[in-house]
Amino acid sequence: MSVLAAGVTGSVASIGYGLAAIGPGIGVGLIFGNGVQAMARQPEAAGLIRSNMFIGFALTEALALIGIVMPFVYGQ
Repeated sequence: MSVLAAGVTGSVASIGYGLAAIGPGIGVGLIFGNGVQAMARQPEAAGLIRSNMFIGFALTEALALIGIVMPFVYGQ
């Protein structure tokens, strides 16, 4: 008895990037959600919170950019 497995056609790297984008997407949501909440609690510290929020956003978004580049590096 033989079992025929379903074949995946197309770029599997795009599926990998879709899965890799979940983490940074959740991270960006947490960063901005908590940043807005912190600014609402302490409006006098809004400048410091905002700058730290953008640094965290840049570091989190770098993970997504690495995730989009890696399939091209290891694709072939």
